[in-house]
Amino acid sequence: MKKIKKTWYKLVDRDKYLEIKQEIRQDKVRDKFSPSLMNELSRINNQIATKTSLNFVHSGHMGDLLYALPVIKELSKTKECHLYVKLDEQYNETYYKHPSGNTLISKRSYNMLEPLLQAQTYLKSVKPYQGESIDVDLDLFRALPISNQFHSFRWYFHVTGIHADMAEPYLEVTPHEQVKDKVVIVRTFRARNSFVDYGFLKNYNDLLFLGTKEEYEELHKSIPNLEFYDVKDFLEMAQIIKASRFYISNQTMAYAIAEGLKVPRLLEAFPDFPVMFPTTTNGRDFYFQDQFENYVKDMFDRY
Repeated sequence: MKKIKKTWYKLVDRDKYLEIKQEIRQDKVRDKFSPSLMNELSRINNQIATKTSLNFVHSGHMGDLLYALPVIKELSKTKECHLYVKLDEQYNETYYKHPSGNTLISKRSYNMLEPLLQAQTYLKSVKPYQGESIDVDLDLFRALPISNQFHSFRWYFHVTGIHADMAEPYLEVTPHEQVKDKVVIVRTFRARNSFVDYGFLKNYNDLLFLGTKEEYEELHKSIPNLEFYDVKDFLEMAQIIKASRFYISNQTMAYAIAEGLKVPRLLEAFPDFPVMFPTTTNGRDFYFQDQFENYVKDMFDRY
């Protein structure tokens, strides 16, 4: 009935047409918020309120999992926190040249990530999920009836009702003892900003790439003095980032590590899906070339 009215008022009364159009839009949003989702959110809130030990589960991607850590760390102040990771869950979309294809977290990726997670003292345990009872399903952020194009940390705020200080570090590692004082760079084939070019970095020294070999080879064409380091796992990646002069990357899992460590950092902002930005004053995000080059110069001057 409302759709018929909308069509009629579009011809005879624009104000009334806009009013009904807004009502229809709100009805669609409410329809997405199913009773089962409401019950699950209430259950999670109750578990958090009443239990002293909490089991969390997440199936990835890896960056998404890392962005859930601030909430877990906040809850760990009063709760014992156990993290379970679902492996080999399939995702509907296939990302361009993603190392794991359409798998959220593969066994290989988990093996790379686990040492970093195990190093976090606020996580009582970290294990692959094998049917354990779960208190907080962090994957629920994908089912929320809202746009997820906002700061990734906050996805989990709205699942749990818990807010964390986004300016505080959520990763704890010691700096790498051998690989240090480098300008660390990671640039994946995904989430690229077409307004920027990294080629000007060839005018700077001590540049180290930590992504995949294919990503390195592509960037090395425009930055011939760029070095490559093949990390054994993501704990070592975090240690090198911790020991770096500063860090540069696009929106990728490695950036989630740099953000978690709160090192000096520059983020190539992604116009299509801008869900991350630096949360401390020693970080900058950029959309355009002049900003990028100015920020790099400033980072070299400051650090």
